[in-house]
Amino acid sequence: MALRSIVVVPARDEEDQIAGCIRALAAQTVPREQFEVIVVLDACADRTAEVAELIARQHSLGLLLIDGPGYGAGAARRAGMDLAAERLLAQGRADGLVACTDADSRPAPDWLARQLAHVGAGAGAVAGLIELEPDESRRLAPEVLRRRERDAARRLELVRQAEPGAAHHHFAGASIGITAGAYRAVGGLEPLAALEDAAFAQRLAQADIPILRAEDVRVRTSARADGRAVRGLSVDLAVSSWAATRRYLASAFPPELLRRHKGTSSVDVVIPTKECADTLGGILTGTVGPLREAGVIDDVLIVDAGSADQTAEIGRAFGARVIQQDEVLAEYGPALGKGDAMWRALHATSGDIACFLDGDTANPDPNHLQGLIGPLLIHPRLQLVKGAFDRPLRAGGVSLAGEGGRVTELMARPLLNLHEPRLAGFGQPLAGEFAGRRALFESLPFPVGYGVEIAVLIDALRRHGLDALAECHLGERHNRHQPLRALGEMAYAVLSAVERRVGGNRSAIGGHYLRPWEDFAAGHVPVIERPALATVEQAVDELAG
Repeated sequence: MALRSIVVVPARDEEDQIAGCIRALAAQTVPREQFEVIVVLDACADRTAEVAELIARQHSLGLLLIDGPGYGAGAARRAGMDLAAERLLAQGRADGLVACTDADSRPAPDWLARQLAHVGAGAGAVAGLIELEPDESRRLAPEVLRRRERDAARRLELVRQAEPGAAHHHFAGASIGITAGAYRAVGGLEPLAALEDAAFAQRLAQADIPILRAEDVRVRTSARADGRAVRGLSVDLAVSSWAATRRYLASAFPPELLRRHKGTSSVDVVIPTKECADTLGGILTGTVGPLREAGVIDDVLIVDAGSADQTAEIGRAFGARVIQQDEVLAEYGPALGKGDAMWRALHATSGDIACFLDGDTANPDPNHLQGLIGPLLIHPRLQLVKGAFDRPLRAGGVSLAGEGGRVTELMARPLLNLHEPRLAGFGQPLAGEFAGRRALFESLPFPVGYGVEIAVLIDALRRHGLDALAECHLGERHNRHQPLRALGEMAYAVLSAVERRVGGNRSAIGGHYLRPWEDFAAGHVPVIERPALATVEQAVDELAG
């Protein structure tokens, strides 16, 4: 009997999942001689190929293994679908079905038969209903499942605006079917690194090929949060799970609780300052004082940028250590910005936990500190805690709620959504108040300027994973606002730090920044990075030895 369908399965290092997928395909009710399977090995470094071949051989399933381009799920899916369409068209089967699923998915036994029936009735493209694997979904937090149900309802509402009566909103790689003729007509799948399915849906719409969202075509897919794609279901689940378990309120960490959990851990507070005499006293007495009195804080360090006001004197009066930033690791020259000061301050402290506070906060509150170090003391798995605030914008005597953090909303958040969507759940990724374990901080390079916060966040994610990062809401925050043109230079530093971490090379250009409003004067934004402090200190020890 003639070949009627080819199933495409992209896979990257899926030796633990591929067996279940191949078994589910072998269990299809369509006769074996009417379909075959193409597994696209997307730069696999494990035994995916061997496992797939073994299971297919055990079930006498026609299997073809091909190498993908190694550029992500979209490019791998494209390679497999191109080949599948070519093989069907070569047999004169323009109505043959190119069907896709994923290595961590399990199609129902009638998955192929239902799609073939819909194609036989005139459908050009079929989207299956995708359900989470029950045992795995039961391990998800209730908040995650509620958020998923809410998002599904919203998406279905949007789909039904264009497709009245649609049974579901799904159009995803776990269950896509299209005739070989329709696939060729639209020019194939766009080989994106991720979200190729969404782009393919747009391509079908532009070609006036309707998608049949069939409720009787069903697939169960893994509810894991550590999938191989850079975005998609696994990333959505990871971010939702993080939001349900790793976001805290400062009020949950009163001083007496932290004192009980402190144990042998030592905690340092570092405050970079420059002309902060008007605010520093309140921060030291109102934010740091209660926890120092409770025995939670071991060392308070003011790292000053040569302030000409009373900043240093105020710090010493409180009993804090005060150092000038240029005098620490002086062999690196004068400090070039906030990140440089923080890097040098780490060298001048020794606590197991280091917490950075801003020196220009106008409304000091103990929550600003206890909410940062509390999660680290209570939860040993955590490596980094970022602060989050309600930060209004004050302009002309008016306070505008939610309008602070302009660089966050216009630069940092779009960059994270584009390049590191696992961090997209952080409310304020550029918050200058954060705490972490010394071993983490000493292992990371530090941008010398405003790129330090987002760089530490991205590097910590890649070193320890999302579950090791947390965010704590610290209340409301009032501090100085930069003029708009100064924010451009801050955004430049943030962009440079992200570019270094996502493979771009433009950060090598340096900090040249043209200011046309100053008669085309060229400014300089420091974008260099200090090396991981652990390597510096090792070199110092070797020289001393």
